[in-house]
Amino acid sequence: MDLRRFLPDGFTSALVLTVVIASVLPCRGIWATVFDWITNLAIALLFFLHGAKLPRQAVVEGARHWKLHAAVLASTFVIIPLLGLALKPLLAPLVTPELYLGVLFLCTLPSTVQSSIAFTSIAHGNVPAAIVAASASSLIGIVVTPLLVGLIISTSGHGLSTEAVGAIVLQLLLPFVAGQVAQRWIGDWVQKYKAWLGFVDRGSILLVVYTAFSAAVLQGLWKQMPAPVLAGLLVVDAVILALALTITRYGARALGFSREDEITIVFCGSKKSLASGVPMAKVIFAGHPLGSIVLPLMLFHQIQLMVCAVLARRYARRRVSDGSGERR
Repeated sequence: MDLRRFLPDGFTSALVLTVVIASVLPCRGIWATVFDWITNLAIALLFFLHGAKLPRQAVVEGARHWKLHAAVLASTFVIIPLLGLALKPLLAPLVTPELYLGVLFLCTLPSTVQSSIAFTSIAHGNVPAAIVAASASSLIGIVVTPLLVGLIISTSGHGLSTEAVGAIVLQLLLPFVAGQVAQRWIGDWVQKYKAWLGFVDRGSILLVVYTAFSAAVLQGLWKQMPAPVLAGLLVVDAVILALALTITRYGARALGFSREDEITIVFCGSKKSLASGVPMAKVIFAGHPLGSIVLPLMLFHQIQLMVCAVLARRYARRRVSDGSGERR
């Protein structure tokens, strides 16, 4: 067995290193203000580039396979958030209230794009549908995730302030719309250099993580989070992912989807985006202990990568043994 599949990728290692640096050398005082401004600009640039990269025709083409996309969106924005709420009496005692708020937040996030498509390809699923489904999820999440957060956290004793709504529009939605408008002029350039522009994605996430954990460390994050609580968080994340994978898999079969479409629904409907989630958390939860909000998402990110890597290879081996792509 190749044990390398269970090792963290380079970006996950960078996240861990960033948390370590923030724990040892947290930014404070004037530097905290400087980093906060830089982070806000990086987030706006991130969503501008997302708007410039996402083809407008992807949403239109998605209507051709609307049942599959409806299944993915229902899983992402309805079933998994309801799971987070329904499981709260059972799972919340394993972690702190702030950490479970972060769990509820990750449940509302859109699907990943790159890894969902990559795993669908490895598993020999419907890759064109995965591209549309993941892109549509990312687009819709800019609006739907803050709305869901407002509904969910209001049931958890918090509220989404008017300032937070304004920040969402200013830092997330307007840059995205501007990117869509600018796509006709810079779209080809963005596609040509998207590998290099990927550093903007990862860099902005690392900035948010550093500033978030710096503030959390200064507020005593690690003193308030003993090892049993971290272990409980791993259990909570694993349970939610396992249920999401099970529901998408057997739900797709019950609805009569082909094997290829089932694979797409599983990988696009069960995963949650770190790239969208961390910047959104910075905007939505301004004034909250952000370190506790993003930690559940960071752990979930690594768990979903490891589990989905194994699952994708199992799908691929089963297809080879069957000798076709037809349903079982």
